[in-house]
Amino acid sequence: MRGLTVRWSLADAPAEALDELRDYVADVSHARFSAMTGLHFKTWRARSGEWFEGSYVFADDAQRGEFQRTFEAGAATSPVSRILGRAPSLIEPCEVVAVAEGEAGFQSSDRLD
Repeated sequence: MRGLTVRWSLADAPAEALDELRDYVADVSHARFSAMTGLHFKTWRARSGEWFEGSYVFADDAQRGEFQRTFEAGAATSPVSRILGRAPSLIEPCEVVAVAEGEAGFQSSDRLD
């Protein structure tokens, strides 16, 4: 499996930026990625005041490469970049070595509070 991490800085972002990002994920982004061909899963992560991140796991190099090329071409104007007023600080491919599903099971949700 092939991973991709895309991270934006939240340093100096307005206090409401993370709430806007949560709403964007729930209202738009979750549905888009739930049906994406070649994507095993995507996780949205954040540390308030520090960073917001999308972590993707694709079936193979070709799927990840195509998504990465397309994303990089429009990264500066992506919805998250528009919300934050800045391009991502990191776009990094990686290898996913293993995935384990714990006893509590996997939960797909557009918002986890």
